[in-house]
Amino acid sequence: MLAAAPGGAMAAAPQAQGAKAPAKGAVKAKRAGKPKPTAGKSVSGRGIVFRKAGARKAVPARPSFGHLSGLQNVDDELDLKSSVALVVDQDTDEVLFSKNPSAVLPIASITKLMTAVVVTEAALPLDEELTVVQDDVDATAGSRSRLKLGTQLTRGEMLHLALMASENRAAHLLGRTYPGGMRAFVAAMNAKAQSLGMLDTRYVEPTGLSSDNQSSAQDLARLVREAYQYPILRDLSTSVQASMPVGRRQVQFSTTNGLVRNPEWDIGLQKTGYISAAGRCLVMQAELAGRKLIMVLLDSAGKYSRIGDAERIRKWLVTAPLVPAAVAAQPAAAER
Repeated sequence: MLAAAPGGAMAAAPQAQGAKAPAKGAVKAKRAGKPKPTAGKSVSGRGIVFRKAGARKAVPARPSFGHLSGLQNVDDELDLKSSVALVVDQDTDEVLFSKNPSAVLPIASITKLMTAVVVTEAALPLDEELTVVQDDVDATAGSRSRLKLGTQLTRGEMLHLALMASENRAAHLLGRTYPGGMRAFVAAMNAKAQSLGMLDTRYVEPTGLSSDNQSSAQDLARLVREAYQYPILRDLSTSVQASMPVGRRQVQFSTTNGLVRNPEWDIGLQKTGYISAAGRCLVMQAELAGRKLIMVLLDSAGKYSRIGDAERIRKWLVTAPLVPAAVAAQPAAAER
């Protein structure tokens, strides 16, 4: 059930148990008259199973860790599509909503939030010009990037792109240019996690492309609280767009989180993430219903489901009994 847990650092709220209905989604033949594939047989070569008319479930080609471990079958009263969810009052540590908060899963590009914290705390010059080299390209092979080999930007610009646009090459470059190199940087990431009490967290690289970067919702809430202390990280992560010189032309980069454009949200810090092993992920600090909150959503199935889950939580927060009616009735915050 949904519960306002008593005060106390990261105390887990009760979890609702029960098997969850399979995700819906039908695969249809594109042309009329075209024979439908045999039920249960994969004919696409991409791991998708086409089924008889009336069947509505497609088997994912590469299921996430959370899906394989059955976390998506845990039910909750908001019917979230995320396997893991946590909402915490930033000021009191009161847990307002909890679903599998201690499950340890890959966190994809949520990793970049720790990358940004380590770079910021090192006080490295943000105006220093850095160059994308072959090592950055090789380390992020298989992921899309608009930072071509030889691109030169300042450390501050690379930090901006890593947080706002989730640029993998920018994040790798930030780690590579840390004093002592990549090994020292990853060691600093893990040391910072330990200092914050993130005991379920492990980092092996700074981008999140590796499924070995893993954490829990409880740990990530601690990371969001820490990152929020730095105004530069709040500003860069909630930026909507930025134009950067890439080679001889200006390239427009945009946020990966559409909620920062939504006038019903007052977001102070955010980061998205996605790899197949992690599903869709989202962490945010936001002010809702008169409270400063930290939200963590992990292993959400579907391109837009993490956004839908965040909206479900927002709507519940402004109508739930734990929120005074006078506060819930306040107009939405202006667009950032």
